[in-house]
Amino acid sequence: MFHVKREEWTVKKNECYEVRITGYTSEGQGVAHVEGMAVFVPRVIAGELCRIKILKVGKTAAYGKLEELLEPSPHRQKPACPTAGLCGGCVFQHMDYEEECRLKAQRVSDALTRIGGIDLGPIAITGSAAVGGYRNKAQYPVGLCGGVPEAGFFRQRSHQVIPVEHCGIQSASADQVRAAVVGWMRRWNVPVYDETAGTGIVRHIFVRCGFRTGEVLACIVANGEKLPREKALVEALHAQVPGLASVVLGVNTRRGNAVLGDRFRTLWGKDAIEDELCGLRFRLSPRSFYQVNRDQAERLYGRALELAQLDRTQTVLDLYCGTGTITLCLAREAGTAIGVEIIEAAIADAKENAKRNGIENARFFCADAGQAAMRLAAEGTRPDVIVVDPPRKGVSADVIEAMAEMAPRRIVYISCDPATLARDLRLLEQHGYRTVHAEAFDLFPRCAHVETVVLLSHKKPDGHIN
Repeated sequence: MFHVKREEWTVKKNECYEVRITGYTSEGQGVAHVEGMAVFVPRVIAGELCRIKILKVGKTAAYGKLEELLEPSPHRQKPACPTAGLCGGCVFQHMDYEEECRLKAQRVSDALTRIGGIDLGPIAITGSAAVGGYRNKAQYPVGLCGGVPEAGFFRQRSHQVIPVEHCGIQSASADQVRAAVVGWMRRWNVPVYDETAGTGIVRHIFVRCGFRTGEVLACIVANGEKLPREKALVEALHAQVPGLASVVLGVNTRRGNAVLGDRFRTLWGKDAIEDELCGLRFRLSPRSFYQVNRDQAERLYGRALELAQLDRTQTVLDLYCGTGTITLCLAREAGTAIGVEIIEAAIADAKENAKRNGIENARFFCADAGQAAMRLAAEGTRPDVIVVDPPRKGVSADVIEAMAEMAPRRIVYISCDPATLARDLRLLEQHGYRTVHAEAFDLFPRCAHVETVVLLSHKKPDGHIN
C-alpha cells in the first residue's frame, strides 16, 4: 500500500475544509478524509456534509471540530443533556438511538474482520429498552468550582470537574446521593481533595442501586480514616435518599487515579446491599463487579447460556468469575460449575452468593487461568465448556494457551472491547477453534462501549466442528 510521508501532507492546522463523514472511530468520533488524510471529528454523524476546522495534524491522522453543518443527517437530534460535549461520558447525545445501535454493531463487525480476520456477515445487536436512567452505579469526582464543593464528571481527557445535578443515564437515587453529600460538604465546610497537593478529604461520591430490591448504597471515598460530622452526613442522606440501606466510608490515601481504596468502614446500615439478576440474589459491596445495566445484563447472560448448550452431565469453567454472577447462572444448567478469579475478596463474595441462592454444584477458587488449568488437570477434570468475561484488556496469551490445553468443546467469550476480542479470537482459532457466532448487546446507551457474546467450537481432526 502507498503511504504518504508526513512532510507531504498538505492538510494545515487552523484551516477549514468541507468534508463528508464516512464512518466512525471506536470511540464514536466521525471519520472524514481531506486530501487522503483521515480526520477525526467529534459529534458528527455518518453521511453528513460538514465544514470542519483542523485542530491538530498528527503523523497519520488529523483532528478537527465541527464549524458548520451543511447537510445534517436524518438521525441527528438535539442533545437532551445540557452538559453534552463537556463531560467525558455520553458521546452519542447528538444522534438517535437507531443510528447508535447501527454504528455499534458495525464497530464489532469491523473489528472481527480487520483484526481477527473473521467474517461472520452483519452482526445483530440487541438494543436497550431503557436509554436513560439505566445505570445502577455512579462515580462522581468531587472538586472546587467557583470556590465551592461540587460533584459531577470529568471533562473529556482531563480531571476538571463538570458539575452535573442530573445525569440522564443515572438513576434518581444517584442524583439524590450526590446532592445530599455536596450539601453536607458545603454546610460543614468539608475540604475537597486536591489531587495535586494530596491534601483535603472528599475525593469521590460512589453510589450503588439495587434496581430490583430498591436498596441504595452511598460510599464517600476519602483521603483519610474518618470524616468530619459523620452523623450529620448520615442524617442528610436519610432525609434525601429513599431506599438508603448503607452508608460507607471508603479510605483511599494513595496518589493516582484509582477511585476506590482497599479499606471500608460502615457508617450506618448494612455493609452491602443486594439485588436480583436472572432470578438469583447477589450481594453488592462497593468493590463488587456487577453490570451497570441490569436488564440488559439479563439478556446478555441469557444468550450466553443458550450458546453454552449445557446439560446436567457437563462441567463448565467460568474464568474471570468475579463475584460469581455468571457462574451461578451456569450452575443451574450444568452438572458442575467452577468459577476462577484472581481477587480473593471476589471469591469470598462468590462463595457467599452461592450459599445465599442455595446452589451446591458451584465451586470457586482463587487462581489465574494457568493455575486453574494445572489444578483441574491434576484432579482429572476437563471442562466441556469454558466461559470468559475478561476486563477491557482481554485475555492474555498465556491464558489462551491454558484454555486451549484444557480443550473444551465450546468457548463462550463475553467481551466489552471489540478490538481485544478480535485479537483473542484470532489466537484461539490458531489453537484449533472456529468462531461460529457473534452478536452485540448494548449495555451502555449514549456511551461508546458495546458488549459482544461469541461462540467458538473446537474443530475435530477431520475438520468438522463439535
